[in-house]
Amino acid sequence: MNLLTVEHIAKSYGELVLFSDISFGINQDQKIALIAKNGSGKTSILNILSGKDQPDKGQVNSRKGIRISILDQEPQLNPNLSVEETIFTSDNEVLKVIATYEKALQNPEEEEAYQKAFEDMERYGAWDFETQYKQILFKLKLDDLKARVATLSGGQKKRLALANALINRPDLLILDEPTNHLDLEMIEWLEAYFKKENLTLFMVTHDRFFLERVCNEIIELDNGQLYSYKGNYSYYLEKKEARLEREAVEQHKSKILFKKELDWMRRQPKARTTKSKSRIDDFHQIKERAHQRRISHEIQLELNMERLGSKILEMHKVVKSYPGKTILDKFDYSFVKGERVGIIGKNGTGKTTFLNILTGVQKPDGGKVVIGETIKFGYYNQAGIVIKEGQKVIEVIREFGDYIPLKKGRQISAQQLLERFLFDRKKQYDFVEKLSGGERKRLYLCTVLIQNPNFLILDEPTNDLDIVTLNVLESFLLDFPGCLIVVSHDRYFMDKIVDHLLVFRGEGVIEDFPGNYSDYRAYEDSAEIAKRTERQKEVKTDLNKGKWRDNSGSKKLSYAEQKEYGKLEKSIEKLEEKKKILEGRFSDDALDGVEIDALSIELRELTDEISAKTDRWFELSAIIEGE
Repeated sequence: MNLLTVEHIAKSYGELVLFSDISFGINQDQKIALIAKNGSGKTSILNILSGKDQPDKGQVNSRKGIRISILDQEPQLNPNLSVEETIFTSDNEVLKVIATYEKALQNPEEEEAYQKAFEDMERYGAWDFETQYKQILFKLKLDDLKARVATLSGGQKKRLALANALINRPDLLILDEPTNHLDLEMIEWLEAYFKKENLTLFMVTHDRFFLERVCNEIIELDNGQLYSYKGNYSYYLEKKEARLEREAVEQHKSKILFKKELDWMRRQPKARTTKSKSRIDDFHQIKERAHQRRISHEIQLELNMERLGSKILEMHKVVKSYPGKTILDKFDYSFVKGERVGIIGKNGTGKTTFLNILTGVQKPDGGKVVIGETIKFGYYNQAGIVIKEGQKVIEVIREFGDYIPLKKGRQISAQQLLERFLFDRKKQYDFVEKLSGGERKRLYLCTVLIQNPNFLILDEPTNDLDIVTLNVLESFLLDFPGCLIVVSHDRYFMDKIVDHLLVFRGEGVIEDFPGNYSDYRAYEDSAEIAKRTERQKEVKTDLNKGKWRDNSGSKKLSYAEQKEYGKLEKSIEKLEEKKKILEGRFSDDALDGVEIDALSIELRELTDEISAKTDRWFELSAIIEGE
């Protein structure tokens, strides 16, 4: 079923044409990602789809009555509301159903209205609404439901807006960089949520693992043309490469034909026949095809890096804490030449504080940080570039000089440098405040790298960068000869760049893991499976000490028992997850005595159910082993 159709839309700002004559459709259950370079108009397309903006030409037609939600990069929330109030003041269909039901309860004599309200509660799954929204908020680390929006960080506000969008369960969910401000655990949960739920998605994201695991279609806006790929990220890469090869062959043929037709044009007399006129028209089309040029510059920068000495950077018994939170607890570490470290951990475990201590932005509470004499830091932090009113792009670079030194005594001008960072001559004279979020990040990256650091620290460098820039940045970093520290939730980026990880567990616990992120996840998953198997063995041993009857006979599982056995393990896992959520609700200080009693009863009933199903699972297991 088609939900929304885009027909021949165009958008421009003054002389800047973002796109023209763009058409595509969104059908129910599709999960579509839009890929394009920064500044190509991705966010403008999202705003047009959601109705926040209008195209200069063309139109967007949506199915009557469909509900559309959008997650902006910078969501607008009421600062005076609490986290929970934000959920309850949203335009949520389920909330309307609940309100209607509560009203029907007050007028029980109106049986028809009550029956309809009851059926709507069933149809919308509204009985479990409180559990659903609290579970989503819990997963997104928004545990304090009474916290005011005004007190939340930018990342927390983005996560609250995401929670609101998910809870609203719209017919079409539009997402602008949904993984920004989420830690790795949250991203993996969101991936699983989108794969499980029947949601229709249209998103812009640079997270290539997310594209691989969630999306079933990718559309790319490339040089003003829209291309559709019916598959995930791997499929997109394969088919795009084939398309580019095909275009190169076609352009080569066009150039050969153009030369042939050009000779014919030069030989023609002034008085031409009608047939010749038609050939002349064809010639102009051939000329246009032959002279088409792909605008696909790459970032290239040969750093004139300072030589690294024998001493790089050492941390001795470093201590750092805040009230109620330990970041570093007598931490020791010595960096070596060419080291490439990735830093991962949940939000709030102190990753950025650690980087600030390394670079001297913050002081430790104890211990010492010894920095080698030859070390020159390049620190790309989340704050980004400081925008000065009225400053143009070229002026940002010229603050470092009109000419920038490269290797072997060579140099390039500020203009040439910006061109290598994908800013053409026209864009260089734009005001910085007019740049898109991704373009500002690219300019900031340029200012960090041109200072020729030999110890590069990148704190979430992939946020808001387009995939083209990410691929080129990865190529540059792979050749970077100095030391490198990366904090990133981009798993694809981390896998490609780092050699080992520092895992921030919280409360001052930091583990050194010898591998990339995928290695780490495989290790963690295998460790969790091993723990679960060990727990099952322990329980089974205890039960076999006398609880179970002798199964040494020849009894075998019936067909019905085999089916039951297959379902039990999944059922127990789901109940255990539900139990964790229920236990987490007891931490809410706002609960009164009646609510606590109700929760206690619910938890006891759930525990009894888990126990009964576990007993039955072991009973059936014992029969299987005796077969």
